[in-house]
Amino acid sequence: MLDETSSELTHLIQQSTKLRIWARSRLWAQVLIAMVIGIGTGMLLGPTAGLVPISTANMIGDWLALPGQLFLGLIAIVLVPLVFASIVSGLAGAPSNQAMRKLGVRLGLFIISTTFAAAWIGIYLARLFEPGTGLEMPVEAVQADVQMFDISRLPDLVAGVLPTNPAASVIQGDLLAIVILAVLTGVAASQIQREKAEPLLSVLDSLMSISMTIVKWAMLLSPLAVFGLMAQLMIQIGPNSLLGLLNYVGTVLLGLALLFLIYALLLKLIGGLEFRSFFKIAGPNLLLAFSTSSSSAVMPSTIQTARRLHVPDDVANLVVPLGATMNMAGTALYQSIAILFLAQISGVDLSLAETLLLVGTLVASSIGAPGTPGVSIAILASVAAGFGIPASGLVIILGVDRLLDMSRTVVNVTGDVTAAVLMKKALT
Repeated sequence: MLDETSSELTHLIQQSTKLRIWARSRLWAQVLIAMVIGIGTGMLLGPTAGLVPISTANMIGDWLALPGQLFLGLIAIVLVPLVFASIVSGLAGAPSNQAMRKLGVRLGLFIISTTFAAAWIGIYLARLFEPGTGLEMPVEAVQADVQMFDISRLPDLVAGVLPTNPAASVIQGDLLAIVILAVLTGVAASQIQREKAEPLLSVLDSLMSISMTIVKWAMLLSPLAVFGLMAQLMIQIGPNSLLGLLNYVGTVLLGLALLFLIYALLLKLIGGLEFRSFFKIAGPNLLLAFSTSSSSAVMPSTIQTARRLHVPDDVANLVVPLGATMNMAGTALYQSIAILFLAQISGVDLSLAETLLLVGTLVASSIGAPGTPGVSIAILASVAAGFGIPASGLVIILGVDRLLDMSRTVVNVTGDVTAAVLMKKALT
């Protein structure tokens, strides 16, 4: 009997050792395990379980999220130089102007077509399931400075994206302005003599290598970052906040799943990439995107993912930063469902013409939206006001917005990787 017990204990130890070795060699497994443990920890400390006072739980959540904040801080340090250096190097290193034009046209068509499709999917699902039907408009209003979207101001908005003060754009973290400046610099560098542009390109190449080294350091924190951020999220919202909005949350998640499936089909049919191979390589990055809710924060990791999917460096360095800034189909889908949800609970009936205008507005507002957590709520409030939909309904969806933000970030990042894979032959 003693020998049998000893044998079983030895077997368990061996299996445990094998599991640890297996997990240590696979970042996606570490991140996934950390996510599950983080969710469980957050639910135990959250308001539903009631094991500790709310103030204590929030304080514990802040400390648990510290590795996540450090991770995001390290990425924020290198984000601007990495975006600028990768885009300029990619454009200046293109073999010909014709190749750049081909890449630009293909990427533009990809972004516009997938964003339009995402917006229409969201509108169709919102009209099909009517997630706002039966809910009442809350009495309390969202206290926010909401400006109505005025299409007559569109020329001024377009002219305003030019980075007239590059230093201010860097300080404010205006990624769209930095991208535009990088595109202008890269195109200009490709038009002058190579020997004149070489000193700048050498500096940018060194800057990009240093930035990617810091990113590798940051990735060492990723399992702890995911654990802490997920635990803090569950402490703050708890599972009960999802129950009253199951129809709305389910509609958004269904739409995002359909869009994710579209990307998977594009990867298989056009990119020749099996879904299992894609997820095996891109899985850790998608899990990281889910926990951080920021396509910009995981952009360096997305570049590395594209490279591991055999995307040439010059294409990955160019397409991924542009995609992280402009390729926001998941955000467009979410906003289309959320707008119609707000319209349904407030009794606002949108005509066909208004729906068409709504799609165009959502596409325009999604392209170039900052890839940071919570920014979609501000855009949503502005667009809703422009269509006469009361912004007070936002109070209902604020509780579940973080979860949906995390989910649409995964889809946005998948779109960036898909774009890079599909564009990998554009510069050859």
